[in-house]
Amino acid sequence: MPSRPPARRSFWAVATQPRLIGILLLFLLAAGVCGRLGVWQLDRAYERAELAAEQEAAEAAAAAPVGLGEVLPPQTSFPGELVGREVQVTGTYEPDGQRLVTGRALDGRSGYLVLTPLRVTDDGTGGASWSELSGPPVVPVVRGWVGSPDPGEPALGVPAGEVQVTGWLQASEATQDGAPTPPENPGGPPLVDSVSTAALVNDWGGPIYSGYVVLTASDPAQTAEADGGPAALPRPVIEGGTGVNLQNFFYALQWWVFGLFAVALWLRLVRDEMAGGRRERSHRGTRGDGKGGAGTDDPVGTGIAGLPG
Repeated sequence: MPSRPPARRSFWAVATQPRLIGILLLFLLAAGVCGRLGVWQLDRAYERAELAAEQEAAEAAAAAPVGLGEVLPPQTSFPGELVGREVQVTGTYEPDGQRLVTGRALDGRSGYLVLTPLRVTDDGTGGASWSELSGPPVVPVVRGWVGSPDPGEPALGVPAGEVQVTGWLQASEATQDGAPTPPENPGGPPLVDSVSTAALVNDWGGPIYSGYVVLTASDPAQTAEADGGPAALPRPVIEGGTGVNLQNFFYALQWWVFGLFAVALWLRLVRDEMAGGRRERSHRGTRGDGKGGAGTDDPVGTGIAGLPG
Protein backbone atom coordinates (compact mmCIF):
# COMPACT_ATOMS: atom_id res chain seq x y z
CA MET A 1 0.00 0.00 0.00
CA PRO A 2 1.60 3.34 -1.04
CA SER A 3 2.55 5.66 1.77
CA ARG A 4 0.62 8.94 2.19
CA PRO A 5 2.59 12.15 1.66
CA PRO A 6 3.58 13.81 4.91
CA ALA A 7 1.12 16.45 6.16
CA ARG A 8 2.28 20.05 5.90
CA ARG A 9 2.70 21.70 9.30
CA SER A 10 1.22 25.17 9.52
CA PHE A 11 3.36 28.24 10.02
CA TRP A 12 1.65 28.88 13.36
CA ALA A 13 2.34 25.37 14.60
CA VAL A 14 6.03 25.69 13.85
CA ALA A 15 6.38 29.31 15.03
CA THR A 16 4.87 28.58 18.45
CA GLN A 17 7.52 26.02 19.37
CA PRO A 18 9.31 27.13 22.55
CA ARG A 19 12.69 27.20 20.85
CA LEU A 20 11.49 29.48 18.04
CA ILE A 21 9.57 31.68 20.46
CA GLY A 22 12.82 32.18 22.39
CA ILE A 23 14.66 33.03 19.20
CA LEU A 24 11.86 35.47 18.26
CA LEU A 25 12.14 37.28 21.58
CA LEU A 26 15.89 37.57 21.12
CA PHE A 27 15.49 38.93 17.58
CA LEU A 28 12.76 41.35 18.67
CA LEU A 29 15.09 42.67 21.35
CA ALA A 30 17.78 43.18 18.71
CA ALA A 31 15.26 44.89 16.39
CA GLY A 32 14.16 47.18 19.22
CA VAL A 33 17.76 48.17 19.91
CA CYS A 34 18.32 48.86 16.21
CA GLY A 35 15.14 50.91 16.03
CA ARG A 36 16.15 53.00 19.05
CA LEU A 37 19.61 53.58 17.58
CA GLY A 38 17.96 54.67 14.34
CA VAL A 39 15.81 57.22 16.18
CA TRP A 40 18.90 58.50 18.00
CA GLN A 41 20.74 58.93 14.70
CA LEU A 42 17.74 60.76 13.22
CA ASP A 43 17.66 63.12 16.20
CA ARG A 44 21.37 63.72 15.70
CA ALA A 45 20.76 64.42 12.01
CA TYR A 46 18.35 67.26 12.78
CA GLU A 47 20.37 68.48 15.74
CA ARG A 48 23.55 68.79 13.68
CA ALA A 49 21.64 70.55 10.90
CA GLU A 50 20.15 73.04 13.37
CA LEU A 51 23.54 73.73 14.92
CA ALA A 52 25.04 74.26 11.47
CA ALA A 53 22.22 76.66 10.56
CA GLU A 54 22.64 78.57 13.83
CA GLN A 55 26.38 78.86 13.29
CA GLU A 56 25.85 80.04 9.71
CA ALA A 57 23.31 82.60 10.87
CA ALA A 58 25.67 83.84 13.60
CA GLU A 59 28.51 84.18 11.12
CA ALA A 60 26.30 86.07 8.69
CA ALA A 61 25.05 88.38 11.41
CA ALA A 62 28.57 89.07 12.67
CA ALA A 63 29.98 89.75 9.20
CA ALA A 64 30.33 93.36 8.15
CA PRO A 65 27.88 94.51 5.46
CA VAL A 66 29.14 94.21 1.90
CA GLY A 67 28.16 96.00 -1.28
CA LEU A 68 25.02 94.50 -2.82
CA GLY A 69 26.63 94.15 -6.24
CA GLU A 70 29.63 92.31 -4.79
CA VAL A 71 27.46 89.34 -3.80
CA LEU A 72 24.45 89.74 -6.10
CA PRO A 73 24.89 91.53 -9.43
CA PRO A 74 21.64 92.68 -11.08
CA GLN A 75 19.87 90.31 -13.46
CA THR A 76 21.53 87.22 -11.91
CA SER A 77 19.97 84.30 -10.03
CA PHE A 78 19.74 84.49 -6.24
CA PRO A 79 21.93 81.96 -4.33
CA GLY A 80 20.08 80.57 -1.33
CA GLU A 81 23.00 81.12 1.04
CA LEU A 82 22.60 84.89 0.67
CA VAL A 83 19.33 84.94 2.62
CA GLY A 84 19.94 87.11 5.69
CA ARG A 85 23.28 88.48 4.40
CA GLU A 86 23.76 92.10 5.41
CA VAL A 87 24.43 94.41 2.45
CA GLN A 88 24.72 98.11 1.65
CA VAL A 89 23.53 99.94 -1.44
CA THR A 90 23.23 103.60 -2.35
CA GLY A 91 20.56 105.15 -4.55
CA THR A 92 17.51 107.35 -4.79
CA TYR A 93 14.03 106.29 -3.74
CA GLU A 94 11.25 106.47 -6.33
CA PRO A 95 8.18 107.02 -4.13
CA ASP A 96 5.73 106.93 -7.05
CA GLY A 97 6.48 103.21 -7.40
CA GLN A 98 5.82 102.43 -3.73
CA ARG A 99 3.63 99.42 -2.92
CA LEU A 100 2.10 97.79 0.16
CA VAL A 101 2.43 94.01 0.38
CA THR A 102 -0.70 92.46 1.89
CA GLY A 103 -1.08 89.66 4.42
CA ARG A 104 2.12 90.14 6.45
CA ALA A 105 2.26 89.62 10.20
CA LEU A 106 4.51 91.13 12.84
CA ASP A 107 4.31 90.19 16.53
CA GLY A 108 0.99 88.46 15.94
CA ARG A 109 -0.59 91.45 14.16
CA SER A 110 -1.66 91.35 10.52
CA GLY A 111 -0.58 94.22 8.31
CA TYR A 112 1.46 95.31 5.31
CA LEU A 113 5.07 95.64 4.15
CA VAL A 114 6.14 99.04 2.84
CA LEU A 115 7.92 98.24 -0.43
CA THR A 116 9.81 101.05 -2.18
CA PRO A 117 12.00 101.00 -5.31
CA LEU A 118 15.54 102.32 -4.93
CA ARG A 119 17.24 103.37 -8.17
CA VAL A 120 20.85 102.36 -7.52
CA THR A 121 23.81 104.70 -7.96
CA ASP A 122 26.39 102.51 -6.20
CA ASP A 123 26.13 98.86 -5.19
CA GLY A 124 29.76 98.55 -4.13
CA THR A 125 31.12 97.86 -7.61
CA GLY A 126 31.36 101.45 -8.87
CA GLY A 127 28.82 100.64 -11.60
CA ALA A 128 30.74 97.64 -12.94
CA SER A 129 27.91 95.23 -12.07
CA TRP A 130 25.56 96.89 -14.57
CA SER A 131 28.04 98.30 -17.10
CA GLU A 132 26.76 95.96 -19.81
CA LEU A 133 23.08 96.44 -18.96
CA SER A 134 20.60 99.06 -20.16
CA GLY A 135 21.15 101.42 -17.24
CA PRO A 136 21.24 101.78 -13.45
CA PRO A 137 19.34 98.93 -11.78
CA VAL A 138 16.53 99.12 -9.25
CA VAL A 139 16.37 97.16 -6.01
CA PRO A 140 13.17 96.59 -3.98
CA VAL A 141 13.56 97.82 -0.40
CA VAL A 142 11.17 96.68 2.33
CA ARG A 143 11.35 99.71 4.59
CA GLY A 144 9.26 98.18 7.37
CA TRP A 145 5.78 97.12 8.46
CA VAL A 146 2.54 99.06 8.95
CA GLY A 147 -0.80 97.95 10.34
CA SER A 148 -3.04 99.94 7.97
CA PRO A 149 -3.35 100.26 4.18
CA ASP A 150 -3.41 104.02 4.74
CA PRO A 151 -0.63 104.53 7.30
CA GLY A 152 -0.09 108.23 6.63
CA GLU A 153 2.75 110.40 5.40
CA PRO A 154 5.29 109.61 8.18
CA ALA A 155 5.28 105.94 7.18
CA LEU A 156 5.09 106.49 3.43
CA GLY A 157 7.51 109.41 3.20
CA VAL A 158 11.08 108.66 2.09
CA PRO A 159 14.32 110.58 2.57
CA ALA A 160 14.97 112.93 -0.34
CA GLY A 161 18.05 112.66 -2.51
CA GLU A 162 20.69 109.98 -2.36
CA VAL A 163 20.31 107.43 0.46
CA GLN A 164 22.65 104.72 1.70
CA VAL A 165 20.56 101.70 2.71
CA THR A 166 21.78 98.89 4.96
CA GLY A 167 19.69 95.75 5.32
CA TRP A 168 19.19 92.00 5.09
CA LEU A 169 18.99 90.26 1.74
CA GLN A 170 15.97 88.13 0.89
CA ALA A 171 15.11 86.17 -2.25
CA SER A 172 12.36 87.30 -4.57
CA GLU A 173 9.02 85.65 -3.84
CA ALA A 174 6.97 83.71 -6.36
CA THR A 175 3.80 85.23 -7.70
CA GLN A 176 0.68 83.53 -6.40
CA ASP A 177 -1.01 81.97 -9.42
CA GLY A 178 -4.78 82.03 -9.15
CA ALA A 179 -4.74 84.35 -6.12
CA PRO A 180 -7.40 87.09 -6.19
CA THR A 181 -6.23 90.53 -7.28
CA PRO A 182 -5.67 92.77 -4.23
CA PRO A 183 -8.39 95.41 -3.88
CA GLU A 184 -7.90 99.03 -4.79
CA ASN A 185 -6.40 101.21 -2.08
CA PRO A 186 -7.72 104.74 -2.59
CA GLY A 187 -6.14 106.05 0.62
CA GLY A 188 -2.65 104.69 0.04
CA PRO A 189 -0.23 103.03 -2.38
CA PRO A 190 -1.30 100.14 -4.65
CA LEU A 191 -1.50 96.73 -3.00
CA VAL A 192 0.39 93.63 -4.09
CA ASP A 193 0.40 90.12 -2.61
CA SER A 194 4.10 89.29 -2.99
CA VAL A 195 7.56 90.81 -3.32
CA SER A 196 8.15 89.39 -6.80
CA THR A 197 10.89 91.07 -8.81
CA ALA A 198 9.53 89.34 -11.93
CA ALA A 199 6.27 91.25 -11.48
CA LEU A 200 7.75 94.50 -10.15
CA VAL A 201 10.06 94.98 -13.14
CA ASN A 202 6.95 95.49 -15.30
CA ASP A 203 6.01 98.53 -13.19
CA TRP A 204 9.41 99.86 -12.20
CA GLY A 205 11.48 99.03 -15.25
CA GLY A 206 14.84 97.30 -15.21
CA PRO A 207 17.44 96.16 -14.77
CA ILE A 208 16.47 94.67 -11.42
CA TYR A 209 18.08 92.52 -8.72
CA SER A 210 16.69 89.03 -8.10
CA GLY A 211 16.29 89.70 -4.39
CA TYR A 212 15.18 92.51 -2.13
CA VAL A 213 16.61 94.31 0.88
CA VAL A 214 14.90 94.38 4.30
CA LEU A 215 16.02 97.74 5.68
CA THR A 216 17.76 97.95 9.03
CA ALA A 217 19.25 101.44 8.70
CA SER A 218 19.52 104.29 6.22
CA ASP A 219 21.53 107.48 5.90
CA PRO A 220 19.72 109.88 5.97
CA ALA A 221 17.38 108.05 8.33
CA GLN A 222 13.72 107.51 7.56
CA THR A 223 10.98 108.41 10.06
CA ALA A 224 11.28 106.35 13.24
CA GLU A 225 8.50 104.01 14.35
CA ALA A 226 7.91 106.14 17.45
CA ASP A 227 7.09 109.08 15.17
CA GLY A 228 4.73 107.14 12.90
CA GLY A 229 7.27 105.48 10.62
CA PRO A 230 7.19 101.82 9.61
CA ALA A 231 8.16 99.19 12.19
CA ALA A 232 11.47 97.37 11.78
CA LEU A 233 11.39 93.75 10.64
CA PRO A 234 13.47 90.79 11.88
CA ARG A 235 16.25 89.21 9.87
CA PRO A 236 14.90 86.91 7.12
CA VAL A 237 15.51 83.17 7.41
CA ILE A 238 15.26 80.33 4.91
CA GLU A 239 11.98 78.47 5.36
CA GLY A 240 12.79 74.92 6.46
CA GLY A 241 16.41 75.85 6.56
CA THR A 242 17.26 73.52 9.41
CA GLY A 243 17.17 70.60 6.97
CA VAL A 244 18.78 67.32 7.94
CA ASN A 245 22.33 66.01 8.11
CA LEU A 246 22.39 63.31 5.43
CA GLN A 247 25.19 61.27 6.98
CA ASN A 248 23.29 60.72 10.23
CA PHE A 249 20.05 60.22 8.31
CA PHE A 250 21.54 57.31 6.35
CA TYR A 251 22.99 55.87 9.56
CA ALA A 252 19.43 55.87 10.93
CA LEU A 253 18.19 54.04 7.83
CA GLN A 254 20.92 51.44 8.24
CA TRP A 255 19.90 50.70 11.83
CA TRP A 256 16.25 50.33 10.82
CA VAL A 257 17.24 47.96 8.00
CA PHE A 258 19.21 45.87 10.51
CA GLY A 259 16.12 45.70 12.72
CA LEU A 260 13.94 44.54 9.83
CA PHE A 261 16.60 42.01 8.88
CA ALA A 262 16.41 40.47 12.36
CA VAL A 263 12.65 39.92 11.96
CA ALA A 264 13.10 38.61 8.41
CA LEU A 265 15.76 36.17 9.64
CA TRP A 266 13.34 34.71 12.20
CA LEU A 267 10.70 34.22 9.49
CA ARG A 268 13.31 32.44 7.39
CA LEU A 269 14.15 30.17 10.33
CA VAL A 270 10.47 29.22 10.68
CA ARG A 271 10.17 28.45 6.97
CA ASP A 272 13.34 26.37 7.04
CA GLU A 273 12.05 24.51 10.10
CA MET A 274 8.84 23.71 8.20
CA ALA A 275 10.85 22.46 5.22
CA GLY A 276 13.15 20.42 7.46
CA GLY A 277 10.20 18.75 9.19
CA ARG A 278 8.66 17.70 5.90
CA ARG A 279 11.94 16.17 4.74
CA GLU A 280 12.27 14.25 8.00
CA ARG A 281 8.76 12.80 7.79
CA SER A 282 9.26 11.97 4.13
CA HIS A 283 12.54 10.23 4.95
CA ARG A 284 10.96 8.19 7.75
CA GLY A 285 8.12 7.17 5.45
CA THR A 286 10.56 5.94 2.82
CA ARG A 287 12.48 3.84 5.32
CA GLY A 288 9.26 2.34 6.66
CA ASP A 289 8.08 0.87 3.32
CA GLY A 290 11.18 -1.27 2.98
CA LYS A 291 12.15 0.19 -0.37
CA GLY A 292 14.86 2.49 0.67
CA GLY A 293 17.57 2.91 3.21
CA ALA A 294 18.89 5.65 5.34
CA GLY A 295 20.50 8.35 3.26
CA THR A 296 18.90 7.09 0.01
CA ASP A 297 16.10 9.65 -0.38
CA ASP A 298 17.25 12.35 2.00
CA PRO A 299 20.90 13.06 1.28
CA VAL A 300 20.65 16.53 2.78
CA GLY A 301 19.34 15.54 6.17
CA THR A 302 17.08 17.34 8.61
CA GLY A 303 17.19 20.49 10.66
CA ILE A 304 17.08 24.21 10.10
CA ALA A 305 18.23 25.30 6.63
CA GLY A 306 18.91 21.70 5.62
CA LEU A 307 21.75 21.21 8.08
CA PRO A 308 22.15 17.74 9.59
CA GLY A 309 20.06 17.27 12.75
